[in-house]
Amino acid sequence: MKLWAGRFHKETDEKVDDFNSSIGFDARLYREDIAGSIAHATMLGEQGIIDPGEARAIVAGLASIREDIEAGKVSFSVDNEDIHMNIETLLTGRIGATGKRLHTARSRNDQVAVDFKLYLKKEALSIRSLVMDLMEVLARKAEGTMETVMPGYTHLQRAQPTTFAHYMMAYANMLRRDVTRLEDCRERMDECPLGSGALASTTYPVDRQRTARLLGFSRVTENSLDGVSDRDFAIEMCSALSVLMMHLSRFSEELILWCSWEFRFIELDDAYSTGSSIMPQKKNPDVAELVRGKTGRVYGALTTLLTLMKGLPLAYNKDMQEDKEAVFDAVDTVKRCLPVFSAMIDTLTVKPEAMKAAASRGFINATDCADYLVRKGIPFRDAYGIVGRLVSLCMDKGKNLEDLPLSDFRSVSEAFGPDVYEALDLRTCVQRRNVEGGPARSAVEKQIGSIRSFLESRKNP
Repeated sequence: MKLWAGRFHKETDEKVDDFNSSIGFDARLYREDIAGSIAHATMLGEQGIIDPGEARAIVAGLASIREDIEAGKVSFSVDNEDIHMNIETLLTGRIGATGKRLHTARSRNDQVAVDFKLYLKKEALSIRSLVMDLMEVLARKAEGTMETVMPGYTHLQRAQPTTFAHYMMAYANMLRRDVTRLEDCRERMDECPLGSGALASTTYPVDRQRTARLLGFSRVTENSLDGVSDRDFAIEMCSALSVLMMHLSRFSEELILWCSWEFRFIELDDAYSTGSSIMPQKKNPDVAELVRGKTGRVYGALTTLLTLMKGLPLAYNKDMQEDKEAVFDAVDTVKRCLPVFSAMIDTLTVKPEAMKAAASRGFINATDCADYLVRKGIPFRDAYGIVGRLVSLCMDKGKNLEDLPLSDFRSVSEAFGPDVYEALDLRTCVQRRNVEGGPARSAVEKQIGSIRSFLESRKNP
């Protein structure tokens, strides 16, 4: 008989049991559910709401169930619907009627809310650690490529010279924001809903602060209606994961371009590439492509939750059972992507000569040529026009700016002197960009130091 069957005169249809059950996916919350129940039982005993001896028996029984689950000795039942009722049924089967006292002053509504928050608090830290591992890989990659000049792009057109290290630090900074988003999200979910009951709290003298402390929450939810009906924390988690995956997807797109024969800026390690079933010459960037594709799954989880919650009245509605599979899938997807992505970056080979060759074409030092004229006293807009005419001349002659003879420079402006060639050297162009955040070696060294300081500050969560 179901724990809630007292009001009903007939059994639910078997198809409804299957449709209603969530044990197939919420079984992963068993640790959090048992932790919440142990805290609740402990508090009930301390408050004298149940006998302290019975509270101890409940705690011991729950601990033994946890051990047996982790040893693979427990099978969950669809008849018991969800992880909460499965564990309560197991408990009662082990310690008898005393187990029935566990649910005093508690509803499945505040129970599932606390389980879900405990789970996501843990996963936020786990994913945060994986993101920081990737940041460390990027910092190492940057340290070895601070002199590796490559073209930077706007509109996917060659624009200005930069370095591979500068590129790596761009993504490291995106990931730093992802870390802080996860931290912010975790801080806002650090409120314990236990004691909210079904929606209007309870008539028992519970100590909500005590259960919050036992479970590692810094505070309790301030409104019981909100405590059980809030899923902002899950939506925000999916939002943070979506932004993270967007960053990985952008990075993947560039890696896919860079390892193509058209670019050849990098080569992916064989261990992180695949071949073709029909074309023996192929080396495909499947890891990057899959990460790019899996981004859509995480976006889907966010859209699912936003759509799920947008029309729900307070407080709990069964619709909210649909929140977990989407969040679980988003968490699992991100946790699968990050380690393999980090390893792919760590093992790729940079091709400096190909990058330099690409940077030598496309007039990416044109802005530097204009800046040279500005340093000679010519207003920037006039310098811009002069260089534009020089670029046109180069295109007519099939040459780069630095290949023009000085006479051609001077035919456009007398301000040009022999020192223009040093100004147009790509290494000079990069090293002159030594402002904060720029690609010059000194600037990139500061960026790497900033990332490493950030990582160091978060070694102990």
